[in-house]
Amino acid sequence: MVPLNREHVFAQIKPTTNTRIDLGFALTHYKGKMPKRIIDTGGLAEKDRITHRIELNSVNEIDAEVKKWLRTAYGLDAK
Repeated sequence: MVPLNREHVFAQIKPTTNTRIDLGFALTHYKGKMPKRIIDTGGLAEKDRITHRIELNSVNEIDAEVKKWLRTAYGLDAK
């Protein structure tokens, strides 16, 4: 696992299988609607920082939406 930090861990990169990584986000304080691509990890109930994730099977899947969620998680960590 590779944590991404600001003041706290706001995201993490985790190898899940031989062909997939999960990019997890700390979105505890996010109040908007989540797209289907973002999966709830159940982290909020378990008091984990990482509450949501996106499955990535190739570099080509790192698109504008993934970058948006990284920026969102980064911004939420400053609060």
